[in-house]
Amino acid sequence: MALDTSSPSRVSAKGPAPVYRKSRNPLVWVREHIISIMAFFAFCYLLLPNAVVILFSFNKPNGRFNYQWSTFSLDAWKNICGAPGICESLTLSLKIAFLSTLAATILGTMIAFALIRHRFWGRSGTNLIIFLPMATPEVVMGSSLLTLFVNIGIPLGFWTILIAHIMFCVSFVVVTVKARLASLDPRLEQAAADLYATEAQTFWRITFPLVAPGIGAAALLSFSLSFDDYIITNFNASPASVTFPMYVWGSATRGTPVQINVIGTIMFLLAVAIVGVGQLISMSRRRALK
Repeated sequence: MALDTSSPSRVSAKGPAPVYRKSRNPLVWVREHIISIMAFFAFCYLLLPNAVVILFSFNKPNGRFNYQWSTFSLDAWKNICGAPGICESLTLSLKIAFLSTLAATILGTMIAFALIRHRFWGRSGTNLIIFLPMATPEVVMGSSLLTLFVNIGIPLGFWTILIAHIMFCVSFVVVTVKARLASLDPRLEQAAADLYATEAQTFWRITFPLVAPGIGAAALLSFSLSFDDYIITNFNASPASVTFPMYVWGSATRGTPVQINVIGTIMFLLAVAIVGVGQLISMSRRRALK
């Protein structure tokens, strides 16, 4: 008697045949992710100095210099102003950075709007002049400003540093805001005009919110450049006006206090927090639009 092999009861108990996957070549995976791998190593390379600064902010050195790890300590974090003159120089740098950022952001934004939205005589020359402070070495700009201030009789100090910082920060603000304005869709403003919105309403409700991220990025860049500058500041500062970068440079020869690393860590974490908050706000807005 022949067996009926087509009956379901006669199916093998072992189940379906297993499916074998081919093992992927590791070189293929590396080739597919080479850009991500290189970006990761570049990111680690860029953040390595910051990691060293954060680590040595918890160090308790044996001598004057904070170059070798000795003992874990929170003394510098508990007494940030423990080093003589460090908080005075930090306050001066923050004040100059804030005022120069405010002035450079306002002037640079207006210049960017004028260069993008208007056609006037000398427009191409103005674009060239805007790029000159970015292309000129800081030694040349610092010495030129020093010569100008000495010839017209302006005493060196707080105001000469502030004027110098505004001059080189304006260029970076103009370039950043120009890039944002160039990518702006003009049809949005035209639609607002079709809906009987005035020029002021169109600017504050359409144009400014769209350009605001570029203005904010320009302001952050301007603040960091002003706070970090040493060369131009050193040319145009008086012996009594010592900024934080000048204090750090002077401390490198006679002894580096741990408080320098603490302040550097705080500034780095604040910058990361500001960027992170901005990204979270941008992501929430994108999700709200979907």
